[in-house]
Amino acid sequence: MDQGDSQGDSQRDSQAGPRRGHDEHHLGHGRAAAARLADLVVDRSPRGIAATVARMVHTGGLRPGDRLPTVRALAAELAVSPATVGSAWHALSVVGLVSSRGRAGTTVLPSPEDRVPPRYRDLTGGAPGRLDLSTGTPDPELLPELGPALARVSARMPAAETASYVAPSLVPELEHLLRGTWPFPPQRLTVVDGAVDALARTLDVTCGFGDRVAVEDPGFPPLFDLLDQLGLERVPVTLDAHGMVPDSLGAALAAGASAVVLQPRAHNPTGVSLTPTRARELAAAVRAAPQPVWVLEDDHSGQISSARDVSLGALLPDRVVHVRSYSKSHGPDLRIAAVGGPATVLDALVARRLLGPGWTSRLLQRVLADLLTDGPAVDAVEHARRVYHGRQRALTQALAHHGLELVPGDGVNLWVPVADEQRALVRLGAAGIRVARGRPFAATGQEGGGHLRVTVSALRQDVDAVARALALAAAP
Repeated sequence: MDQGDSQGDSQRDSQAGPRRGHDEHHLGHGRAAAARLADLVVDRSPRGIAATVARMVHTGGLRPGDRLPTVRALAAELAVSPATVGSAWHALSVVGLVSSRGRAGTTVLPSPEDRVPPRYRDLTGGAPGRLDLSTGTPDPELLPELGPALARVSARMPAAETASYVAPSLVPELEHLLRGTWPFPPQRLTVVDGAVDALARTLDVTCGFGDRVAVEDPGFPPLFDLLDQLGLERVPVTLDAHGMVPDSLGAALAAGASAVVLQPRAHNPTGVSLTPTRARELAAAVRAAPQPVWVLEDDHSGQISSARDVSLGALLPDRVVHVRSYSKSHGPDLRIAAVGGPATVLDALVARRLLGPGWTSRLLQRVLADLLTDGPAVDAVEHARRVYHGRQRALTQALAHHGLELVPGDGVNLWVPVADEQRALVRLGAAGIRVARGRPFAATGQEGGGHLRVTVSALRQDVDAVARALALAAAP
């Protein structure tokens, strides 16, 4: 674009002013769209045209997938050169608002928030506050230090291993440690990039499009998003203080569910954990199912959990895939979860993964193996487990003092019943406290209301004040 063209456009615009009478929320496409967009442009420079389109995107006048007018059509309507409009479209493309595909046209892109799966996006409610208890993440101050482990591993790690595409995908030292602590003898073990990655890869191997999967209700929202994306149908199973209710699981299996996904301890969001007796009852329900059933166990809290490591794999070793994450105990950015179970599933999982990422960084695997055996790191994780346990008890005791009786759970989350979910979020927001809304945790997909998830890992102080705010928010 030449300077004279830009100045001329600006002068004509300042004389004419904006034209009115059109609805900016229905742009449409073609020449009519060009005319409607031209009516809204005040500044006919590239910057002004781009700003008008950006404003429409941010206010909903243009939606993801909407097609913008052609460069020549809009240039004709604005009486500017095509280069002027082209520069505006280029500026919008650079900042990620639109995508230009040649003759296919220029279309509005989804915002980064729109690309996040819906239940992930809906977990938090209200504006950011002084205290964020919504995340479900560990306290960074309680994670073991990675620096010393990285230094030790880098000093002794074989150079050939970091340069190899064909070395074993699971470092032998880590496999030895995993087998020594696994809740049942697995035929195969491997590691992947976090618990959700493990669930996704296992479901991909064990289920086909349209299959039914029994899930906990309430349950983990990203799992529900994952099942939706895989084309799998959720079958909700109710919970009590010991996990899935056997009769409810039996009904789900009778309805055709061919897989079960459950959290054996520190259930997110309720904090409940399986007892050995409940595990036997659930295993009996699986055996009685009219079809073969796979059981996927998501032990996401691992070593920071205070409950026993109970698994149906001790009773159904050929049908259970157990996942143990190290994100909450050793750091989310390690991106390591171990997966153990039948060879038929694990061999297929490893083979498919070789055609994608291949393996989880052996450097990070050795760092984890070091952290699992280093004295100070072991002590740090044990200290974190005790602290989380104490924060659960401290908050539930303070809530009881303010008239809200709850049974403390395990892990980093507390499931708080409320009379009205939205009103409770507003009340807590006014107190500067942010929590996770209960609705995304409902496996039925219906408006559940009635609960909030509170992450106790971030509750280092002001426990009584937080309990008072929670009790007031929960009240009718």
